[in-house]
Amino acid sequence: MVRQAKPGVLIDGRGLRLRVTANRRSGEIRKSWVLRVTVKGGSVRELGLGSADDISLAEARERASQARKLARDGIDPLAARDADRAARAAEAARAISFRQCAEAYVDAHRAGWKNAKHAAQWSSTLESYVFSVFGDLPVQAVDVALVMKALDPIWKTKTETASRVRQRIEAVLSWAKVRGYRSGENPAQWRGHLEKLLPPRSRVQRVKHHAAMPYAEVPVFMASLGERDSVAASALQFLILTATRTSETINAKWSEINLAEEVWTIPADRMKARREHRVPLSKDAVALLKSVQPLEGKAGWIFPGDRETRPLSNMAFLELLKRMGCPVTAHGFRTSFRVWAAERTNFPRETAEAALAHVLADKVEAAYRRTDLFDGRRKLMEAWARFCGAPNAKGEVVSIASARGRKRAEV
Repeated sequence: MVRQAKPGVLIDGRGLRLRVTANRRSGEIRKSWVLRVTVKGGSVRELGLGSADDISLAEARERASQARKLARDGIDPLAARDADRAARAAEAARAISFRQCAEAYVDAHRAGWKNAKHAAQWSSTLESYVFSVFGDLPVQAVDVALVMKALDPIWKTKTETASRVRQRIEAVLSWAKVRGYRSGENPAQWRGHLEKLLPPRSRVQRVKHHAAMPYAEVPVFMASLGERDSVAASALQFLILTATRTSETINAKWSEINLAEEVWTIPADRMKARREHRVPLSKDAVALLKSVQPLEGKAGWIFPGDRETRPLSNMAFLELLKRMGCPVTAHGFRTSFRVWAAERTNFPRETAEAALAHVLADKVEAAYRRTDLFDGRRKLMEAWARFCGAPNAKGEVVSIASARGRKRAEV
């Protein structure tokens, strides 16, 4: 009967029907089982039970019988079927692996990260320490025991790396929960979870600060830099005079500089805190910029690298400091500046912190901060430039010996 059925509707009984249709263009015959059923209360539902090519008459009758039972109990069989499908889809979604979630997380956040290196670090640390433990397991199955299995071997020996791995696991699991791939508490969360199982980082490994030059030695060092005719030396002088970070200096462009107003505006996407930062340029910093203007590359870099289309390498300062025999880091000069400001000047702490573009840890204080203290910072950076070795009246560089008697810089 089913095989020979022609276009139309064949009634099996008790609401079960075989609907046969023909495609007008191709002539293809389609047959499907349909059930009309009245739910307790009076509403009528038409429920598709599947194609007759896949569902036999006996199977169709069985499905119809189950739907009628639901209808008698006042349950809408159509709504029940949709809910069942949704539950199956949710279950299938939860079967997605941790590795798949991690890869999706990185792809979703890649555009918001400063550079491709950050995304690569994310992937490499998870590949090295996590995926071999539970990367291919369903993300729903990740629990505290599995997280501990990944962190235990490296928590005491590679504490900084282990801390980042934990944070990344936590981020991926939080993302998976929001997407509906898992439920429950985040087993990689520190508070209330791992803090009970692992010793704090501070007790396992001391924080290693960037090696910094004592501020008293900076003037002589700046004089030595001034004798070197290289892009790296000029860039390092500029970094010291502006108390900025390495990435902020080497990626600086002429389009960010306003020589007339003596201001360098660093875009938010190049700042650690993702906030635009205005740097007041001292007279020495402006003079330095004017001296390197012929170095402008095709891409507008202030300090171009070997290729004009690329900026100075982030290894340039390290190599320069090695050649000069200085066991410090470029970043450490920010510390030199900060200690000098605290010990040798009367400028407020807030002014020095703003000069370093530090984000206030006190949220209440930050909420009331309505200014970047620019005018005060301009005076501070001029004082710093004078300390670093501005030429004196005789055209000589002020060394640390002659600087000892210098009066404290004033606001």
